[in-house]
Amino acid sequence: MKIAFGADHAGLELKNTLMAHAQEQGYEVKDYGCYEKVSVDYPKYGFLVGKAVANGECDLGVVVCGTGAGISIAANKVKGVRAVACSEPYTARMCREHNNANVLGIGARVVGDELAKAILDAYLSASFLGDRHARRVNMLIEIDESGDLAAAYEG
Repeated sequence: MKIAFGADHAGLELKNTLMAHAQEQGYEVKDYGCYEKVSVDYPKYGFLVGKAVANGECDLGVVVCGTGAGISIAANKVKGVRAVACSEPYTARMCREHNNANVLGIGARVVGDELAKAILDAYLSASFLGDRHARRVNMLIEIDESGDLAAAYEG
């Protein structure tokens, strides 16, 4: 499994820690930046990771900024991306099992390294359960494609 990683300057160190942790677990990683601790704009890196996941270059993505929120919002602007900012392992597991989230957001100013690793482990070890959750994820996809909630209910 190949995982895309991206971060702004606030998330750079945690991104590097999480990439190393993922590699230690046997995952292939791809780094979409940033690469230096100078102020950068998080939307760029959320977008790059989102595009890599949406176009199939990578299977999943991990984005890191100060809160995990802004960079997740940026990733969610890419059609086909379901990014969720998580600050504990339970939500990380559930967003994969129930929502088939394909991008995980983490806040470097919210969680420490060890908790971030536990969040990443919970996310990567979970799988989409399908069944009743598939109907709901399909509704999200329909909303993404049509921009209309009513269209999601028609299918």
